Amino acid sequence: IVLSFGGQLGVVTAENVIVDKAKLEKQLKELKAAEIDGVMVDVWWGIIEARGPKQYDWRGYRELFLLLKKLDLKIQAIMSFHQCGGNIGDNVFISLPQWVLKVGETDPDIFYTNRAGARNKEYLSLGVDHLPLFGGRTPVQMYGDFMKSFRESMADFFESGLIIDIEVGLGPAGELRYASYPETQGWAFPGIGEFQCYDKYLAADFKEAAAKAGHPEWELPDDAGEYNSRPDQTAFFRSNNGTYLTEKGKFFLTWYSTKLLLHGDEIIDEANKAFLGCKLKLAAKVSGIHWWYNHPSHAAELTAGYYNLPDRDGYRPVARMLSRHNAILNFTCLEMRNSEQPAYAKSAPQELVQMVLSDGWKEGIEVAGENALARYDADGYNQILLNARPNGVRPAMEREKKLRMYGVTILRLTDDLMRPNNLDLFKKFIRKMHADQHYCPELSKYGHAIERLERSKPKLRTEELLEATKPSEAFPWDGETDMPVEPASVFARLLKTILSIFSD
Repeated sequence: IVLSFGGQLGVVTAENVIVDKAKLEKQLKELKAAEIDGVMVDVWWGIIEARGPKQYDWRGYRELFLLLKKLDLKIQAIMSFHQCGGNIGDNVFISLPQWVLKVGETDPDIFYTNRAGARNKEYLSLGVDHLPLFGGRTPVQMYGDFMKSFRESMADFFESGLIIDIEVGLGPAGELRYASYPETQGWAFPGIGEFQCYDKYLAADFKEAAAKAGHPEWELPDDAGEYNSRPDQTAFFRSNNGTYLTEKGKFFLTWYSTKLLLHGDEIIDEANKAFLGCKLKLAAKVSGIHWWYNHPSHAAELTAGYYNLPDRDGYRPVARMLSRHNAILNFTCLEMRNSEQPAYAKSAPQELVQMVLSDGWKEGIEVAGENALARYDADGYNQILLNARPNGVRPAMEREKKLRMYGVTILRLTDDLMRPNNLDLFKKFIRKMHADQHYCPELSKYGHAIERLERSKPKLRTEELLEATKPSEAFPWDGETDMPVEPASVFARLLKTILSIFSD
């Protein structure tokens, strides 16, 4: 297991300086002594290219990387082409570059838009991916140029092996999804969210696709509810005869989810070209949308762009797309248990994690993951340990495949984590992640040698991606991890009891 530690979101500020470097170094030294492998660092577009097109300023990040090199900590670098702020756990605000936002003042359709016309400035709509609206450049070109500049400016860190993982931001919160559940627009758990395809560019694309399919009369959905609707309050998602089950609904959902797949594929391809020859792995993050998973419509997944139903696998096409780039599928909500979720949300994080990780393994790629919410209890750590090794440290000999996650990122470096009790339990968690073995920093000794990045395989046809939607059984998971940290606290057990009462 490669264990990385999620760094603070605002470790490099909007002013391009490190926050309290002395305190940060002290914390990282303590965590290095606890045998973490490295840190995850958001590399914010809104900071680096703030002054104008192609005016990149890497000062703050070079200073941070020099500190990490001094401490012998590896780096997971996230190419963060999204806004920081407005999502769960965000405690700082970093916008997209102002010169990009300025284009939106005269053309607000560059942003994801819901049916009511509300714009979301977290991330540029994939509808403009190939439109040269930004000083003659398209978003795909801007992302590619940013990544090339990062490679050139950090060449010494690449050559020294400090940077081992590039996670490519593909949407809000860096995830391959639509901005379907923004808290800034009033969404609250467990709302189903809203489709985000009503900007003029995506709307025109849909009309063209519908016309080619012989249905020029088809329009974008007008019956899918609002952010905080429940599925059966809408005509689109209702259980028995919802629009999502009709020919028109299936066509729309296929178009909506396929656009997202192709968006991710193109930008990861840009990353592959930018980092070609570097000794690292590429990765992409998929969001753990676990609420309404047990409703027939999987409504919250559908609005986010994951066309996943009981008879249709919405995640294996993502894994297949990533396989052509030999990229890691990074999934969230590893710490969550079904018993911790309210019954009315029809939530199933355990089955969702099992399904998505299995899909990655079936497509022959590495899978990694992270917790969705910061927590420091034994139950959460034990669930992460179970997902990291679903069949334990020494699976039965008759099993064909040893299931192992490639790496785990723990969110995130906070003062709460550094409190003595929390830190002690975290150290036990790391020890269990290392299977009670002595720490080994040499990846090659446990089968994770990182080779130089080769060119991506040829682009997959849409039909090949959609062939992966055929459902199949997930790999079996043990009931509990065989390497638990200490039993859950009295408070955790009490909280679980209270939740179960309210669930009933």
